[in-house]
Amino acid sequence: MNSLYFESAARSAIGLIRNGNEDGALTHPRLLAVADGMGGHAGGEVASSIALLVLARRSTIFLDQEIDQDSADDLFNSSIEDIDEALKEASDEDPDLAGLGTTLTSLFLRNNQLALLHVGDSRLYRIQGTKIEQLSIDHTVMQELLTAGTITEEDIAEHPQRSMLTQALMGAGSLSIALHLFDVKESDRFILCSDGLSGVLDDQKIFSLAQSLSPEEAVTALVDAAYVQGAPDNVTVIVADIASGQPHDEELEFFGTATT
Repeated sequence: MNSLYFESAARSAIGLIRNGNEDGALTHPRLLAVADGMGGHAGGEVASSIALLVLARRSTIFLDQEIDQDSADDLFNSSIEDIDEALKEASDEDPDLAGLGTTLTSLFLRNNQLALLHVGDSRLYRIQGTKIEQLSIDHTVMQELLTAGTITEEDIAEHPQRSMLTQALMGAGSLSIALHLFDVKESDRFILCSDGLSGVLDDQKIFSLAQSLSPEEAVTALVDAAYVQGAPDNVTVIVADIASGQPHDEELEFFGTATT
């Protein structure tokens, strides 16, 4: 049986208002991630870069096909602890980085199963046929209020706490994040993005732009559409299809803040 892998494209753009890019992304045939940094000085850029680089280093272990799936998933999940510790070390060493933090939304593909590691409000969508579904749950005040029925979707745009996170990687050592596991099949399409995309395009607009294009074309269409809407934030997008066989290249590729 042929193995499944991600056939992906990605882009991380500054946007029209920001002076720098605090977003980052990485792609690999079996690992994807988006991180959206925050913090004064250069804290956001540093935080998202640390998250992706630590995840990449840890991936040399959990991507090893000789490791059983449960152990690989555990190692993937525990990378959160490594990232959080690295963030703490960075802020301890440089007072200017106090308050740095980042979101992280990452997918690990093994056999026919997908593991989602998610902290913050960067999002994961899945497109199957004519349906788009948000698989991640935003760790935001807005999501908690929506879940409680206190506000409606229409209230969010003008709400003063619309950007406030309830969970993020900030070096505090207090996160306990569970993996979410999904079965996948060939032809499933996944979109990972920072809130620079989801904050200006609704789910149906994202679906209409990404449904029938190649991953490369879909990424371009989505980023361009964010720019048409004013792109007030950094915009990072990965579009990945589930394919079968052997990928042409098994190298990690970085976008945005992270460098090797």
